[in-house]
Amino acid sequence: MHWYLTVLKKYAVLNGRAQRMEYWMFTLFDTLFTVLSFVVGTLFGNLLSESELPSGLGFGTLLCYLFVVLMPKLSVTVRRLHDTGRSALWLFIGLIPGIGTLVMFVLMVLDGEPGVNEYGPNPKVAPSV
Repeated sequence: MHWYLTVLKKYAVLNGRAQRMEYWMFTLFDTLFTVLSFVVGTLFGNLLSESELPSGLGFGTLLCYLFVVLMPKLSVTVRRLHDTGRSALWLFIGLIPGIGTLVMFVLMVLDGEPGVNEYGPNPKVAPSV
């Protein structure tokens, strides 16, 4: 949960680097909260609806949640790309159907560059005081 909140606090930080753990823990909790928002919205929608038809509240809460975390998702992905030594323009490769998703997955799994790169110091190394 710490990683999820850390990413939310740095929602507009597009410079610097994000290590794999930060990215993947955020993705894990984001997936859980996405499913949870849809389920809770659907349950409340069915409780509040007098007809037998679904109310659509599940999709409404899902869209609200996705809208709220859109910028944090983009910012942590940009910082993760920076950790691997790539610019934010690599996000556009994800727009290619099929292969783009696979390429982005591989880039997110790769280990970051050791030492300092053009985007900042390695986040795995504790700063010396």
